[in-house]
Amino acid sequence: MRFEGTQDYVATDDLKVAVNAAITLERPLLVKGEPGTGKTVLAIEVAKALGRPLIEWHIKSTTKAAQGLYEYDAVMRLRDSQLGDPRATDISNYIKKGKLWEAFESDAHPVLLIDEIDKADIEFPNDLLQELDRMEFYVYELNKTVKAKQRPLVIITSNNEKELPDAFLRRCFFHYIRFPDDETMAQIIAVHFPNVKQRLVGDALKIFYDMRKVPGLKKKPSTSELLDWLKLLMTDEIDPEILKQKDPSKLIPPLHGALLKNEADVQLFERLAFLSRREQRGS
Repeated sequence: MRFEGTQDYVATDDLKVAVNAAITLERPLLVKGEPGTGKTVLAIEVAKALGRPLIEWHIKSTTKAAQGLYEYDAVMRLRDSQLGDPRATDISNYIKKGKLWEAFESDAHPVLLIDEIDKADIEFPNDLLQELDRMEFYVYELNKTVKAKQRPLVIITSNNEKELPDAFLRRCFFHYIRFPDDETMAQIIAVHFPNVKQRLVGDALKIFYDMRKVPGLKKKPSTSELLDWLKLLMTDEIDPEILKQKDPSKLIPPLHGALLKNEADVQLFERLAFLSRREQRGS
């Protein structure tokens, strides 16, 4: 079965090729790209398109690779044993299955999302090499090996916050999701807002891409933020003519809080508006 995108997700041709290559090679798909380019949503839509169950493992800075396999709560077992709880005689009562264990036990071909792997310690990817290669791991407490019933399609996302080890990269099929151009972005908008006025879309996209080009911007607005902004513009019935105004005092667009997410960027646009007004008065 091949991935051809879904009704709710606009997938470029090169992204479809990458997903299908990972399926054919039975290798993890490593997806990089700036925040807001749809990396996490990709796994959700691939699972939906292929009719597979989705298992999500969202990585934090404190996440350890072993947690993806299982965790043994020895402290809880000791406490229960001291209290005379009969559950303490069975060690399996204190084994918590991780996301990899869930994926390996699935009767169907699951999609396993390992989200934002670059948040974890640098050794995290290397600690998963053997399990992802062999599709099995050993549980010492139970003296048994857990093997994958069906090889899951593993989709790994990274925001490029840190470099990943070469040994890990060699085992993945890699794809970088470029930020959508205006044509692709218009298709994405049409999926979310099929009845939006095209004139509003055109004017909003021009402002959006102009904002992303401003030098010194700490956080460029992303796709999800553009969609939030458009929703607000539609809800408040903002006249597209307001977006086209050349008045330098209106350099910051209406409802800009959906696009600019920190005070430094707001101050940057305020300074640009001030300089533009000063130049206009001096001419």
